[in-house]
Amino acid sequence: MPTLPDALSPGSEAALSAWAARVRANRDQAERMREPAPPSDFYAPVASSFRADPRRTDEPVLNHLRTLVRPGETWLDIGAGGGRYSLALALEAKEVIAVQPSNGMRAVLRQAMAEEGIGNITIHETEWPTSALTVHADVAFISHVGYDIEAIGPFLDQMEMSARRMCVAVLLAEAPATPASLFWPGVHGESRELLPALPEFLALQLARGRLCEVALFERPAATYASREALVVGMRQQLFVAPGSEKDQRLHDMIDKIAVQDEAGRLSLGWHAAPLGVVSWRAG
Repeated sequence: MPTLPDALSPGSEAALSAWAARVRANRDQAERMREPAPPSDFYAPVASSFRADPRRTDEPVLNHLRTLVRPGETWLDIGAGGGRYSLALALEAKEVIAVQPSNGMRAVLRQAMAEEGIGNITIHETEWPTSALTVHADVAFISHVGYDIEAIGPFLDQMEMSARRMCVAVLLAEAPATPASLFWPGVHGESRELLPALPEFLALQLARGRLCEVALFERPAATYASREALVVGMRQQLFVAPGSEKDQRLHDMIDKIAVQDEAGRLSLGWHAAPLGVVSWRAG
């Protein structure tokens, strides 16, 4: 009899293929439903939200990351965004190498470096994986990067080849855009194809032969300072054009779903998703 695939121990090729299939399904659905033309820099309108106080001490994930930094080390932050973690890590490490293809994100990071007086971050404008940059660091790091990367195998391979000591990934148990799936049936008439996230990443790593350490934390559900901020965020995740019929459906659903707290901030009543800091040995 032929040997059946082992669901508890899938091969690397099967796991990589399953990851890619989810990413393609999510992307193809977005392209099919998209109303406005895609922006040249998708993250530019929200880049400022990817920055935070580098000296903050009230974020458990960051406090854990600080314990992973050894004196004199260089960290490679792939998809550094506006510097949410790059800036803080630069205060602990000798140097941070920030890789970020988005012009809007790089502008926010450079502004933050100037305002915070942090000069030990080197910024590179490139996609990852890349043939334009040869870089080696003690630790290669990603934060909320990978959910939508179809060719995740080459991405992780180059990440590991660039790290001398360790690789670290910060991922949510549900991809960041998952709360927007609440609106997909009402706005688009079908359920959202969801991206892989932390559970799938851990399964993928096991299939690739990587044993990982995982530290779990709770991240509160996202809140929005105003109704307009919530509308803008959901438009971006639903790919609807302002003033369209689908946009009106979105507005109607927000009025029914959004919850306002005592501070006046709005949320979608979505549960808090566990967040994992995954680390594994390089090489």
